[in-house]
Amino acid sequence: GSRKQLPDGMRLRGDINVLLLGDPSTAKSQFLKYVERVAPIAIYTSGKGSSAAGLTASVSRDVSTGEYHLEGGAMVLADGGVVCIDEFDKMREQDRVAIHEAMEQQTISISKAGVQAMLNARTSVLAAANPVDGRYDKSRSLKANINMSAPILSRFDLFFIILDECDEVSDFNLARHIVGMHKDPSTALTSADFSSVQLQRYIRFARTLKPRMTKESADLLTSCYTKLRQGDAVGAQRSSYRITVRQLESMIRLSEALARVHLSEQVLPQHVNEAYRLLQRSIIRIESQDIDLDDAFDEVHNSFTTPKGLFHKGGDDGHENKENKE
Repeated sequence: GSRKQLPDGMRLRGDINVLLLGDPSTAKSQFLKYVERVAPIAIYTSGKGSSAAGLTASVSRDVSTGEYHLEGGAMVLADGGVVCIDEFDKMREQDRVAIHEAMEQQTISISKAGVQAMLNARTSVLAAANPVDGRYDKSRSLKANINMSAPILSRFDLFFIILDECDEVSDFNLARHIVGMHKDPSTALTSADFSSVQLQRYIRFARTLKPRMTKESADLLTSCYTKLRQGDAVGAQRSSYRITVRQLESMIRLSEALARVHLSEQVLPQHVNEAYRLLQRSIIRIESQDIDLDDAFDEVHNSFTTPKGLFHKGGDDGHENKENKE
């Protein structure tokens, strides 16, 4: 999205935060490394080896002069770019709380050792995490599959679930690619339609655009947000978190980002519909667990079937005795 500043001085966030949640060995770390190489400004860090001071800022004392000075962390150094945080679920809870302000207000407030300052952290957060039990459980919601608090989840605009499912065709192609890469590393890279340099130029040019919201898109955004709120009130147990105004702002940012991707000067209704679809797929459980109808029918049938001979003694025999008496 595009950053905005209101007449009273308040700034609205334009950067999009994305969380990748998936099974192990699904190339999440490789994707973060690729984003670090392609993005004009990017910093890669691991959640297990990062602290609150390393991500935000710290106040240190100079040994020679004895004066205190500020040292910016990863989110301050990546101002105007992307911060890639791997193993986001392995971070300590107090370290995740420290980046709440940076993810929403995009500022970092420091008040230590007589030093009071406010640093800019206008950056997007691309995080990768693993599910609670190692593998993603499709029968449960997103909130039940990840060990994070509701405030940190609500600061992410999109969630992408990466599943490692067994498929004969995809497994064969993946194994052939990996074996061929070890056999001949020179043939590992396939020819693409564009290079990394061209992609960087495209991103730089797209970020210079300032798409404007049309009246049709604004009315469609209002109706889509109302649908999300109504659906959350009816089936709140299925959602990953409560639908708030942050999700409305997420739809606005996603719509503007899609307009930038298409190099459009206006936010069109098709951009709003795609943003609504992405957000809806992120907050609702991705897929219910597969149900075997044959097994389910057998269980129901067995539960209602009575044992043989249970009513025969008092049923047919009793009826025959009654006829004989008559």
